Amino acid sequence: MKLVKLDAIDSTNEFLKVLSLQKDVDNFTVVSAENQTHGKGQMGSVWSTESGKNLIMSVLIKDCVAEISQLFQLNIAVSLSVIEALKELQIPNLSIKWPNDIMSDAKKIGGILIENTIKSDGTIQSIVGLGLNVNQTKFENLPRATSLALLCNDFFDKELLLVSIVENLKSKTRHLNTNAAAFKKNYENWLFKKGVPMPFENQSGIRFMGIIQGTNATGKLEILLENDSIVDFDIKEVQMLY
Repeated sequence: MKLVKLDAIDSTNEFLKVLSLQKDVDNFTVVSAENQTHGKGQMGSVWSTESGKNLIMSVLIKDCVAEISQLFQLNIAVSLSVIEALKELQIPNLSIKWPNDIMSDAKKIGGILIENTIKSDGTIQSIVGLGLNVNQTKFENLPRATSLALLCNDFFDKELLLVSIVENLKSKTRHLNTNAAAFKKNYENWLFKKGVPMPFENQSGIRFMGIIQGTNATGKLEILLENDSIVDFDIKEVQMLY
């Protein structure tokens, strides 16, 4: 594993993206930073971090999936790789809030942002960004955020955690095509509030009750409504009110 360590950067995803355009970068090259000034999450949301306290990393993954329709499989592999690394550290009450927020109880530990590029030869290159709250203990104006340190009253080695996540990811992507169905089932078993009646709000501001059933083949969230119909929702089309 090639690891590029940075002190401060606007975005590890952007750094790795530019690096991969300038030269041929090895598969599973990792960029990590002690501080990230312009981190971002799904659909452009902002992700901020306290310098030196958290795991900020991006991984380049080449030729993991052959078609755009399979991209959610990579999301599954990344989410499970993080969950399994945290299980080894005995982090309690873990779950995945669809599509890829990492939770403990009802609080967020971290988030994943995957950016995909289709190359001129038709191959797909992905940059997987991960922000994980590790040793930060103060979250002003973020009542739903927590960290490994707060959860376990201990401090953790960020580099060991990085290595564990990347090794899990290498293994998962190696078997992605042959074990896709099993990975999807495992991912759905970890879904936050799956099977629990919950209030939701759609993009029109209409609130409704529903029960998360799982995800469809392209990664949309399947919700059972009160009229017994199952409706698929894409990112930002629905918000869970919890």
